[in-house]
Amino acid sequence: MTNQILLLISVFVPLIGAFLLPFGRGKMTNMTRNIIALLLVSVAFITSALMLPDVLRGNLPTVTLNMDLGILGNNPVLFRADGLAVFMAMVSTFVGAIIVLYSMGYISHYKNQNEYYLMVVLFLGSMMGIVYSTNLIFLYLFWEISAICCWRLIGFFREKEYVARADKAFLVTVFGALMMLIGFVIVYFQTGTFDLTKIQDMGYQVTGIAVTMILFGILSKSATLPLHTWLPDAGVAPSPVTSLLHAAVLVKIGVYVFARLFLVSFSLPEIWHTVILVIVAISALVSAGAAIIETDMKRIIAYSTISQLAFIFLGLASGSTYGVAGGLLYIMMHSLAKGGLFLCAGIVEHGAKTKDITKMGGLITTMPVTAIAFAICAFSVMGVPPFGGYFSKLMVIGGAVDAGHIWIAFTFVLGAILTIVYLLRIFVMIFLGETKIQTHKEGSLTMLISVSTLAVMSILSGILIYYPSSFAQFIVQNMGGLVK
Repeated sequence: MTNQILLLISVFVPLIGAFLLPFGRGKMTNMTRNIIALLLVSVAFITSALMLPDVLRGNLPTVTLNMDLGILGNNPVLFRADGLAVFMAMVSTFVGAIIVLYSMGYISHYKNQNEYYLMVVLFLGSMMGIVYSTNLIFLYLFWEISAICCWRLIGFFREKEYVARADKAFLVTVFGALMMLIGFVIVYFQTGTFDLTKIQDMGYQVTGIAVTMILFGILSKSATLPLHTWLPDAGVAPSPVTSLLHAAVLVKIGVYVFARLFLVSFSLPEIWHTVILVIVAISALVSAGAAIIETDMKRIIAYSTISQLAFIFLGLASGSTYGVAGGLLYIMMHSLAKGGLFLCAGIVEHGAKTKDITKMGGLITTMPVTAIAFAICAFSVMGVPPFGGYFSKLMVIGGAVDAGHIWIAFTFVLGAILTIVYLLRIFVMIFLGETKIQTHKEGSLTMLISVSTLAVMSILSGILIYYPSSFAQFIVQNMGGLVK
């Protein structure tokens, strides 16, 4: 099987296969549907992993359409698997597969299950389209498919308030996407092409107005201040959905596209690196402060996501080789650990019947596996050695110092301290102290396997840090010279 076929399978199997899932009826068929959903996501992970050896050797699988598509050009390159794309694809589909496994226990007694699995798998399929696309129009189309999936998933429970919050998320991200599309059109008029491979060969430096428009889309999707308010509100969705949105896929789309456009394809004016760093520094501190005073368990973790995404932007926008590699590493570490935190929160919410941490306490006695998994994932997000998050946090802050952004780095050190404060607070109030809620429900087997897997991976990724860090540095070294 050629790598080109593997590339097409990775994109289109989850995209097309998702539409088979709503046909599940009856108890046995429901289980079959769940297994098919897991297989569809797993196929995307496996095919991406199979392309990795060739990518590491510098042979990039490419799919070109041999015809003239008008403004898309003659014989356009549609998909390409380079190191950055394969890295994002593997991280997203691995955590996505864990979330689908978790959903088998969490979603089993709710309505709309067929639509749920359709949207989850289609969502992950759209992510594959985004990461492998080399054409700005294709990237935009897959971007919008992900927005539709998120809209339906956030409003999964269909109550009026929940649907309103789903509408809010949809409107914010779609408005940002429209602004981004305007930026893409500006790029087209300046370069004569939507093909990122051709734009990269031109050595094109994007103009200020195009940067502004594109950043609207990126910052809205990655929930960065001031376009962040929809993400905490998305906590009304089921916990596997919030894990998918906050950890594995949705908010990572923004940071991926930032890396793809401004570190690989375009040359970004120097002043914009400073502007972006100031924006994300403010976002990190404000969201961390909100997490400290919040009492809703899922909103605390959501504000934490906003803050931690700022650390990823810190690494990517620093422009230094060390910082960019740390930013990529941070994507992986945050996906594993934050995904675990949200899934643990789902088990707690199911058992305690509340998200208010002031009404909990002492749950470690009845939920020991969940408590241990939550603690491990929290340690990684805090940046405690030897967990995976420690190395990525060290690298992004070190990269900012290396690039001369001393005060920005100091701001993020403060943000890292606040991270420790609010995550210790949530753990203590939920799992330690006096027992306020009597519950003996730990969670189903698939749910416990899922959170345990992410917790173990958060440890192993730190112990075996040489391998992911080497891959991150390989990606940076092959970004075409746009990283210093």
